[in-house]
Amino acid sequence: MKRVIGFDPGLAIVGYGVLDFDDFNHKTVVDYGVINTPKDESFPVRLALIYQAVTELIAKYKPDEIAAEELFFNTNITTGINVAHARGVLLLAAVHHCGKLYEYTPLQIKQAMTGYGRADKKQIQEMVKVFLGLQKVPKPDDAADALAVALTHIQTGGLTDKFYIK
Repeated sequence: MKRVIGFDPGLAIVGYGVLDFDDFNHKTVVDYGVINTPKDESFPVRLALIYQAVTELIAKYKPDEIAAEELFFNTNITTGINVAHARGVLLLAAVHHCGKLYEYTPLQIKQAMTGYGRADKKQIQEMVKVFLGLQKVPKPDDAADALAVALTHIQTGGLTDKFYIK
């Protein structure tokens, strides 16, 4: 069995999903949830909280690989920049404490989950439920999104660019 942690980056909320999988495409949910940072905290402290929480998750679950969603900027560039900073500390923690990092675009995730690059969030979350044999869609949404990142990694066999440090 191998273990992957998938991350859905954010500043206020970072989703994570931990899955075990084998060569026969058997998948087991180990854990999922979110990292929350307080709005009233300073930006640098929020970044430090994300780094600390990601580091703790990696230490707790000891993943073989980590998968993270790449950012897609829509309209609010200021929010996007802050999320990019948060994603940066997440990636730093992943590379430092695991060494194997894979990144997936929103399009790659949508295609892996539904076969359709313009699928909406509800469709992706429903497929997460189906692929993992769950009774209901994981909540909150950010955790379900992180599980979709982990599933994309498993289903594509880690065919994206990766970073190794050891």
